[in-house]
Amino acid sequence: MKEHLKSLIPRRDLFRAAIAGVAAAATSALMPEPAAAESVDLKEKRRARYHANSPEVQDFYRVNSYPAR
Repeated sequence: MKEHLKSLIPRRDLFRAAIAGVAAAATSALMPEPAAAESVDLKEKRRARYHANSPEVQDFYRVNSYPAR
């Protein structure tokens, strides 16, 4: 009976190791690659974007009932 029990333990360990290996392989396959960041153009980043007389700004003040200057 003892010989039979000794032979079952390594099989269980082998099964656990196989399951852990399959789980690790599946996890690494599902992980996405990190995205590469685009380079930043500092001139574009620092340029002025607000124009007080642009149609969008004038519409904003007209629609939101701000007093005219």
